[in-house]
Amino acid sequence: MIDVLVVDDDFHVAEINAAYVSQVPGFRVTGHAHTAAQALAALERTPVDLVLLDHYLPDETGLTLVRRLRQLGHHADVIMVTAARDVATVQDAMRCGALQYLVKPFGFSGMRAKLEGYAALRRTVAGVGGRGEAGQEQVDRIFGAFRTAGSPHTELPKGHSAATVDLIRHVLGEAGHPLSAHEVAGRAGVSRSTAQRYLKHLERTGHITLTLKYGDTGRPEHRYGWAPGR
Repeated sequence: MIDVLVVDDDFHVAEINAAYVSQVPGFRVTGHAHTAAQALAALERTPVDLVLLDHYLPDETGLTLVRRLRQLGHHADVIMVTAARDVATVQDAMRCGALQYLVKPFGFSGMRAKLEGYAALRRTVAGVGGRGEAGQEQVDRIFGAFRTAGSPHTELPKGHSAATVDLIRHVLGEAGHPLSAHEVAGRAGVSRSTAQRYLKHLERTGHITLTLKYGDTGRPEHRYGWAPGR
């Protein structure tokens, strides 16, 4: 499991972000913090793998906190989750070593994409030898992992929209169990043919799996659900 600390000055937003994290397989929230001081104290008590960090905190900015964490020897990875969208802050986040930057407001699909990308990055690092040495090919894989992993929007077929991809993914995620194309269509409010087209795309890209359910007629029903590790 990847342990996550959620840091946001708004209690309600922190709860929503934590709920999003809890819906992504492989991740668990180990704590909440609403100030930089609380975040630092939480990390001193319980180290985590990842910090979801707001920039606008009441006692200091998120980026100032990142610098202090590094000076104190804390190596938790950081994804900025903030309404700050000025280019200077984004550039500063990159220079401080934030792995990604998620701009508020966003939905579950936005959070999930960042977390899936982070999980893919960790798998890539482990796959090329962890703390050992890496050649240029391995380095390129590590730097490219976050940009490409976890995204079902890469090279969408002609006539497909990213919004509908996210809608279909949301329907499957909310269900928690495999659904037929007819069930997906009904819950998403799209035609069955549209649901089938998007389900086939998600299956081809490895985001969902297809299983067959046999009924009394002997004709199997296609059912779609999350792929293992997604």
